[in-house]
Amino acid sequence: MNKRIPEPLKALVEQLARLPGLGPKSAMRAAMALLKWPEAETRRLGRGIHDLRDNLHLCSRCGGLSSTDPCPVCADVERARDTLCLVTEWDSMLTIDEGGFYRGQYMILGGLLAPLDRMDSESLDTDRLVRRLEEGEIAELILALGATLEAENTATFIRQMVSKRFPQVRISRLAQGIPLGAEVKYMDRETLRQSLQYRQDLT
Repeated sequence: MNKRIPEPLKALVEQLARLPGLGPKSAMRAAMALLKWPEAETRRLGRGIHDLRDNLHLCSRCGGLSSTDPCPVCADVERARDTLCLVTEWDSMLTIDEGGFYRGQYMILGGLLAPLDRMDSESLDTDRLVRRLEEGEIAELILALGATLEAENTATFIRQMVSKRFPQVRISRLAQGIPLGAEVKYMDRETLRQSLQYRQDLT
């Protein structure tokens, strides 16, 4: 970074550049934009970031971010108690729940198996999952981990682990294949393979 940049600005840019999707140039643009904000606004942003860790914590039930424990989803007594949807991250849980078509429980795994990124089974929150299954309420575990190679490997790992320890729990996964509105000729080979593998009967 340019040596003529003042040290406080340089330190901020280096911190911003660590955020996902922000490189050094984008971080510099963001920092310069912040300098143009009114002082009250930048101080409020700073307080918000400072207070974030104090006011947010992980839900002890699902592992999601919340200002209460349990979180509003886990505390909702009207939700079904016998289905558990396993997702990779908290934002995936939000996306599914905003649809309003699933009214069961959630569990956040905290990542996917990715040896090259040093994400092994120890990095996943399998202990929380085991504790939930040991309660005996869950009849079906829904794997909503995505369709990448890492997701497939993680789904296989979870399925084997759960089947061995909790054989009474049904394990399902989200349907995969050709998205609505797409044409077969534009699909990649893996999408077509999964579409054929998980084809459904017409009734």
